[in-house]
Amino acid sequence: MTDTSIPRADQPLDDDEPTAAAPVDGESAENDAESAPSKAAGEGDLFRQSEIAADYVEGLLDILDYDGDIDELVSGGRPVVEVVGGRLQSLVGQRGATLEALQELARLAVFRQTGSPSRLLLDVGGYRANRRKELAAVARNAVEKVKEHGELVRLEPMSAFERKCVHDVVNAIDGVESESEGVEPNRRIVVRPTD
Repeated sequence: MTDTSIPRADQPLDDDEPTAAAPVDGESAENDAESAPSKAAGEGDLFRQSEIAADYVEGLLDILDYDGDIDELVSGGRPVVEVVGGRLQSLVGQRGATLEALQELARLAVFRQTGSPSRLLLDVGGYRANRRKELAAVARNAVEKVKEHGELVRLEPMSAFERKCVHDVVNAIDGVESESEGVEPNRRIVVRPTD
């Protein structure tokens, strides 16, 4: 039997927490380890990963008899596959749960062909871009509450992608900080004032 699992640290390969400039929960070592393969990989290698994932997703769409246009690209130093078309909402699922699962399957397809873990980002129907906007509003609202009342605010549990989006917004604002607490699937962000 062949082991096809993706090697993992304690965290998924998503950029769960803030960037290395603003580590949270002592997770900077994990984030550094996760970003090391992508730093070492050239743009050609990253594009190859997006091509492998796109082929996998295209095969899945054929099996499901869904129509969609697939774009492969490299953005922000990571491979990206975007699927656009009608009738794709079922590939996103409730709060992106199905999309997260498909992303992990696409990463597994890349790993099987390259032997290296991938930080591939899969988007369907622009879901991630829309969700980023929603999460930025959630983050700004939490920051306003923290600044107004001077007390910490706990947000609802979120996926790694969602937490990363919120951390990025909060950590760009002076006077507040964010960190993650709990364990999956109930991991959440706490926003608090800085002293």
